[in-house]
Amino acid sequence: MIVEVDPRSAVPPYEQIRMQIAALTSSGALPVGTRLPTIRQLAGDLGLAPGTVARAYRELEGEGIVISRVRHGTTVAPQRRPTARQVAERLAAAAQAYAQVVQGLGVTRDEAMATLERELNRLSPGP
Repeated sequence: MIVEVDPRSAVPPYEQIRMQIAALTSSGALPVGTRLPTIRQLAGDLGLAPGTVARAYRELEGEGIVISRVRHGTTVAPQRRPTARQVAERLAAAAQAYAQVVQGLGVTRDEAMATLERELNRLSPGP
């Protein structure tokens, strides 16, 4: 599993972790049942406080993306279809995080939209 945290980002580190793991699970890069690193291990790898990683894992568990069990660790949960409200909330949160990053970098709206369009095309190319 490859997760990176940009300390210069306006997006909090726990949210960067949460978003990346959520994206990896939804894309299938982390299949159901995959065991995630322990909180301590991921925190050490990323140079973060364990509480930061714990918060990301708690949020992922709250969203039904992972399951945490004592002595079994944290694993990718079977994915259920999100409700329309959950989709809207996640989309709004992602858009807000992206807008904050764009603003922090000082790029134009056109540059930001072109970058987003390229990424969307890269992830799901047309026919």
